[in-house]
Amino acid sequence: MKKILVITALAMFSFANAQKGSVLVMGSVAYNSQTTSYNAGDNKQHYFSFAPKVGYQFHENWTAGIEGAVGTYQSKDGDLMLQKNNNLKIGGFVRYTKPLNETFSFYTDLGLGFQNQKERTENPADVINIQKADGIYAAVTPAIFININKGFGLNFNIGGLGYDTFNYDNGGRDIKNFSFTLGQAFSVGISKNF
Repeated sequence: MKKILVITALAMFSFANAQKGSVLVMGSVAYNSQTTSYNAGDNKQHYFSFAPKVGYQFHENWTAGIEGAVGTYQSKDGDLMLQKNNNLKIGGFVRYTKPLNETFSFYTDLGLGFQNQKERTENPADVINIQKADGIYAAVTPAIFININKGFGLNFNIGGLGYDTFNYDNGGRDIKNFSFTLGQAFSVGISKNF
């Protein structure tokens, strides 16, 4: 089925390069669900995120705009523990695009912004622990854009470079994370130039 969809998409390709003065709207959605069974019960994990971007192409190769992401993660370990995390990111990005031909373009995004996280854990004795954290993020993401039709396109990336910080309230922990995921991650997004 996936091969048929790819072949159909390839058959619909037409020239639709973004032009200076156009507005870029794009986004991605992620969902993951996992259940692990063991003698004491099941561990169930659910993750969902939505990450939109809106930008203005001020030059034939350069776009700048705002980006955001909201995400939620929930883990329930039988009757032992419930954990729920909510994340929010908001920031800006700049993109450099290099057309390779009428269908394919290579681009790199540099994103920088603020992030917030709220963690809630609850144990069987109904003891609730809530921790909040703020921080910053920076990411460099190379990707391929495929023109489909009339400004619609698919965006494919295979990882990149990232740096995150989280500073927890009330004297909690501080987290600094550097990641290099080139070739270890894969995502697909949809975009439209107006």
